[in-house]
Amino acid sequence: MSETEFPRGLADRLRGILIDADYTVSGVRDRLGDAAAKALAREQLVPALRATGGEERLGLLLRLWWLQTPIPARAARSILPVDDLAEAGLVTVEEEPDGPLVRALVHLGPWELEEDRPGFVVSDPKVHPGRGDVPRHDHVVGAGGASANLSRLIVDGPFERALDLGTGCGVQALHLASRAREVVATDLNPRAVHLAGVSLALSGITGARLAQGSLFEPVKGERFDLIVSNPPFVITPEAARFTYRESDLPGDTVCAELVRQAPSYLTEGGWGQFLANWTHTDGDDWQDRVGGWITGTGCSGWVVQRDVQDPAEYVELWLRDSCEQGTPEYTRRYDAWLDYFDREGIKGIGFGWISLRNDVAQDATVKVEELRHDVQQPVGPYLPEVVDGAMTAHRLTDAALLSAHVALAPNVVEERVAVPGAPDPEKIVLRQREGLRRVARIGTVESALASVCDGTMPVGPLLDAIAELMGEDPAMIRERTPEALRTLISEGFFRVAR
Repeated sequence: MSETEFPRGLADRLRGILIDADYTVSGVRDRLGDAAAKALAREQLVPALRATGGEERLGLLLRLWWLQTPIPARAARSILPVDDLAEAGLVTVEEEPDGPLVRALVHLGPWELEEDRPGFVVSDPKVHPGRGDVPRHDHVVGAGGASANLSRLIVDGPFERALDLGTGCGVQALHLASRAREVVATDLNPRAVHLAGVSLALSGITGARLAQGSLFEPVKGERFDLIVSNPPFVITPEAARFTYRESDLPGDTVCAELVRQAPSYLTEGGWGQFLANWTHTDGDDWQDRVGGWITGTGCSGWVVQRDVQDPAEYVELWLRDSCEQGTPEYTRRYDAWLDYFDREGIKGIGFGWISLRNDVAQDATVKVEELRHDVQQPVGPYLPEVVDGAMTAHRLTDAALLSAHVALAPNVVEERVAVPGAPDPEKIVLRQREGLRRVARIGTVESALASVCDGTMPVGPLLDAIAELMGEDPAMIRERTPEALRTLISEGFFRVAR
């Protein structure tokens, strides 16, 4: 494919054709139906081909762009500017005994953007297992689950400048365009830079700047209000075989470097948000090590581990990703990968989110935790509150906390477990019905405080009243409650009103 800029007129024309045919996320979902969609997830095309048969526009577009199946040139020319698309490198025309066919050279899929705006993501065609092929070194992977996870993590704008570092097919740059006046997208892979440009053009986004280079090299000396990245974080013993998923840096170094360098490119108050892998090794606390990437940068941070895989699971995942099952190299690579993990003492690999806010503060705090359960999506709209809660709790001394006006956070409920007729509950918990949906086990003092604190009175006098009702020593209640309350503020069950 040519590395020249995709023609704007052709992009506008193709975009209009796709939207007019309802080649959108909802349109594709409705046309395929549940059974065909589930079959595609199992790498089975037959139900989807049956669902898209005939020469109706949406069916033809789905077979060509989504299912990567050639369609008759006569039918293609009736709905698409085939010759212009061929010149731009998106399709090719092949002569066959039964007549010419048009074959897509890229995967062009619909993507849903903010406010239900239609977007389109262009990538290399997916390599399927069992066909003896593996991705090319500069393969540009399409948008998938990880892309959706990161897009839902991004904080709301508006921002002046935003950077998508390691843009790949450009999917995060599409989301940044609704948040920032100026968008910059970079990638080490020149092919990715080009396809990201096609994705942006087909999605009707103009003015984004695209640049080729490693990490922050293309934007030296610049500052951004928002930086996002789904970096090549796969931990492998080899030099990078596929630029979309691996770097030449050892272990989880690429993620550590991304986090350490990002603050130098953030404006004051600016955000950095990344997906990452990190190792779990013998004698090493992953929380301390990953949190240490942020400590001392002046940034507040929130690190969330969403999953952990053992070495064998991890290797199998990425060998499936590169479609190497059944190849002569499969066993050799599997064995060499496990040897590497053994040598490095790696017992597991964590996956999760890292969010930074450049608070330029000596006492900036870093919260590191594991959240395996489902949380409310998208996370971005309430993520600043999460960081604010951790920062506030970190800064409050016991004396300041007793003087603070605290209120129970919205959508927090209390649940009690008790034997019927028993005078006291066996367990009291607070549960968040929205947001991170945390659950915290609490004592009777915290329960009583939750029932009365609405931000109108300081914590100290409320605790004195609770102590009197319980027949407890107020001084003892004042002494032992701040630590528990600080944790509840940090986890978002309570908020400091003033």
